[in-house]
Amino acid sequence: MYVRKRNPTMDLGVRWKLHGDGRTPAPGAVVRPDERLSWPRTVGLGAQHVVAMFGASFVAPVLMGLDPNLAIMMSGVATAIFLLATRGRVPSYLGCSLSFVGVAAVIRAQGGTSATVTGAVFVVGIALFLVGLAVQRFGARIIHAAMPPIVTGAVVMLIGFNLAPVTASTYWPQDQWTALLVMLFTGLAVVCLRGFWSRVAIFLGLVFGYAISWAFDRIFGKIHSMSPGGKVADHWRLDLSGVSRADWLGLPHFHGPSFQWSAILVALPVVIALVAENAGHVKAVGEMTGDPLDDKLGTAISADGVASMLSTAVGGPPNTTYSENIGVMAATRVYSTAAYWAAAGFALLFGVCPKFGAVVAAIPGGVLGGITVILYGMIGLLGAQIWLHARVDLRNPLNLVPAAAGIIIGVGNVSLTFTRNFSLSGIALGTLVVITGYHTLRAFAPAHLKQQGPLLDEGMSAYDTEAGGTEGPRARS
Repeated sequence: MYVRKRNPTMDLGVRWKLHGDGRTPAPGAVVRPDERLSWPRTVGLGAQHVVAMFGASFVAPVLMGLDPNLAIMMSGVATAIFLLATRGRVPSYLGCSLSFVGVAAVIRAQGGTSATVTGAVFVVGIALFLVGLAVQRFGARIIHAAMPPIVTGAVVMLIGFNLAPVTASTYWPQDQWTALLVMLFTGLAVVCLRGFWSRVAIFLGLVFGYAISWAFDRIFGKIHSMSPGGKVADHWRLDLSGVSRADWLGLPHFHGPSFQWSAILVALPVVIALVAENAGHVKAVGEMTGDPLDDKLGTAISADGVASMLSTAVGGPPNTTYSENIGVMAATRVYSTAAYWAAAGFALLFGVCPKFGAVVAAIPGGVLGGITVILYGMIGLLGAQIWLHARVDLRNPLNLVPAAAGIIIGVGNVSLTFTRNFSLSGIALGTLVVITGYHTLRAFAPAHLKQQGPLLDEGMSAYDTEAGGTEGPRARS
């Protein structure tokens, strides 16, 4: 009797069948994750995925004060880990999560270093990995039990809006007119452009900002304002001196993490946003490919956690699934994981080019001011999107009270001091109030207030796809 041997490459999802003639998807068909087009087209699609994730994946580490070269290198490594863990069934690119930008700002304001930031988010990676194991063991319903949409939406909202002072006090004052023009241009790009160009609107805003800053330097000379170092002085808007000094080839700067309880407590609430992102991503991809992926949700969350731990262990930022790339797949109808392997390869190449990283690090403060006005607001409002798609009833005081209290605490950076050396404030305290407040009130609430809402992944699928997948770029929440 003939026994068919198992092919280990098939188990890892790194062997693909050629789709049709290898040129374009057949009418009405899609290129499935285990299929591919010709290799030149597949490599081209990989490059397109890198461009799609470029805006957020490079802006985030710059805003966090981390090495952009290391960020892009580790995003390639993280993507490879994710594809191997999910056996090639969940096409996805993993890039730096914007959810951690506010966390980094708070930690640095408390005197923390880059090592403190990466140490705190390393612990978040551990927590995310454990959540993934729990989902594998008990199923996706455990997510809804602990984090119903009212809780998830409120936490995402307070994380986004907590960032407003960063824009107002750090980036916008460096060059207010450039910031205003970049904000207007990016807003127009998001709304007026279509298809792929709409999904890379943040990237286009960065390019426009570079160009307008260069032009203003030539026309008006140096600007007298707050410099990137925080001092008011005369300085060029666009300083490319670091680019000329950077090498073409070299390794990024690695450093180990440092652990402080105060920083860890600030960072831990972001786990909720990352779980929501992964749940929405897996659901959306399953719907578009016609392959139910509920059994891969726990694996996807755990893989994201492992990838984030590895990245932060060497000084890089944490990672999350990118729905900007869902938009690319939806537009091209190509869901081949081969394209994502190509994208990971491009990311590794960019990561060993210090000159490329120097160009990113030279982003003018005014440009970041215009970008972050939109970006941070989008993060906050995605929390409202979660509520809308999950049909959360804010007339119900069981939903309204904990969400209202937590958001005000997060946005206002309210503090609660326990001892001279220990206090909770902002994101950490706001998240704690939302979660404990909701579950405590629910335990004592009358029966008519405890109506069952839709599952988290049910609400998140629409949120992830509509908010950032097929209609425009999504800020990492």
